[in-house]
Amino acid sequence: MIKLTHSPQGWWTPGEELPAQGVDDIRKALMRISKPLYLVEMAGQTAVATTGSALLGSQGDQGSTRYPITAYAPALPLENLGDKDFKARHQLKYPYIAGAMANGITSVEMVAAMAENGMTGFFGAGGLSVPRVEAAMVALKERLGDLPFGSNLIHSPGDPALEMAVVNLYLKHGIRCISAAAFMGMTLALVYYRVKGVHRDCAGNITAPNQVIAKVSRIEVARHFFSPPPDKLVTVLLEKGLITGEEAKLSQYIPMAQDLTAEADSGGHTDNRPALALLPTMIVLRDEFNEKHHYQIPLCVGLAGGIATPQATAAAFHMGAAYVLTGSINQSCLESDTSREVKALLAQAEQADVAMAPAADMFELGARVQVLRRGTLFPVRAEKLYRLYKDYESFEAIPRRQQEEIENRFLLTSFEENWQQTRAFFLSRNIKEVERAEQDPRHKMSLVFRSYLGLSSRWATMGEAKRRMDYQIWCGPGMGAFNQWTKGSFLEQPENRRVVNVALNLLAGAAICTRAGWLRSQGTPLDSRTEGFSPMAQEQLLELISM
Repeated sequence: MIKLTHSPQGWWTPGEELPAQGVDDIRKALMRISKPLYLVEMAGQTAVATTGSALLGSQGDQGSTRYPITAYAPALPLENLGDKDFKARHQLKYPYIAGAMANGITSVEMVAAMAENGMTGFFGAGGLSVPRVEAAMVALKERLGDLPFGSNLIHSPGDPALEMAVVNLYLKHGIRCISAAAFMGMTLALVYYRVKGVHRDCAGNITAPNQVIAKVSRIEVARHFFSPPPDKLVTVLLEKGLITGEEAKLSQYIPMAQDLTAEADSGGHTDNRPALALLPTMIVLRDEFNEKHHYQIPLCVGLAGGIATPQATAAAFHMGAAYVLTGSINQSCLESDTSREVKALLAQAEQADVAMAPAADMFELGARVQVLRRGTLFPVRAEKLYRLYKDYESFEAIPRRQQEEIENRFLLTSFEENWQQTRAFFLSRNIKEVERAEQDPRHKMSLVFRSYLGLSSRWATMGEAKRRMDYQIWCGPGMGAFNQWTKGSFLEQPENRRVVNVALNLLAGAAICTRAGWLRSQGTPLDSRTEGFSPMAQEQLLELISM
């Protein structure tokens, strides 16, 4: 029951239908996100209306049958979430990105599904050979045509040639949007991608055809991305003849990344930053750089890390995120290119079932990734390898008992035999690593240990049974939140999880949560049952959001 203690928000006049009463009626009205909702007082009870006419802030027609409005929520179609300029620039209907999970886990099929349904995705190019990335780009271009999609460019501090080879591939095939991940500063390859093709259009506006969406958790790195390309690197590109003088000149009027994803506590590379602190910080920085550089196109900030429930998605948009980006939850979907065993483990995960472990790509730097702990020994074993690398100058210096444990339980072969396999790999990828290892026993040990770390993620994606305890599965705590939300629904089982349906459910749930929040902010208490939103099948969901 509502007792008005202040003036009503306005007055509602019925059309053909009277207001409906009851918790279930309010819940149904909240879910009809394409229609405004009015809570009114009728005979001392709360009632809800989605039709009729309302005069907000007005006394209304004294001669008509009317009811005082205690709270109202405007319509909130999914298309209205996020930043409209971001969506227009990237040709999106919805402000939602499927993030690039390495080793092709964010697959061609997943990226295509997103593009075909008004969203976008980044192919998980990290860790793949250049020919395999090229095959994926060709497949996506053929299937999607002009629909938006992108691919990942992961920082390769030990192999800048690989980074440049991937950039050359993207330029060759006209890939116009990349996700820049794990960068600690700007690199020649990244600057080359961003600057190449910059020109003035017929109206005199500076146009940069190659878009970078940076994934960042540190403010010092965000500053690099919000700044124009570094003069020093632009000069090197100019001297090498890779860019023109006009491209070099115009590069100083654009940011390295027009869009930046604030990466909170996520799977894979992460600093475990809390979203509630990180996103506002990045938004303040965005405003600072917009003011400083007067960019022709304003900078945008989105949010990743923990986007796994309607409440989290709604919170991101309420705090000002231009878009949201998901990762871990997509890995458990049918379209992800990983094994059924991994998907089953992810579907059982709870929020505490994650741990930090040494990263294969930046092992010697001490970089870490967040992985699933439940059902695997990988985090413990990876940590042990890193401790041994830090404590001993060579594998031979490790106590014999620990050497045997590594060979018999981790490598499943002798150290020397594993080195020969590792050596052959690096001879085909980066011969400098082999040359250094043959002069430095500790680096040799590092490469062997990195080999184990790198292969562990492939064993997981391939579902190699004998290596189940060594699976490296990138995963953030949001996976547990998603499983808790979907418990008891059809999305509880991984065989029912499709990436587009997951995305639409999160967006629809976010719209419902937002509308409920608007009602509460007007001093109207809501029964907790009115806000509950359980996942719905895609056909049913599409019908709901179009009502």
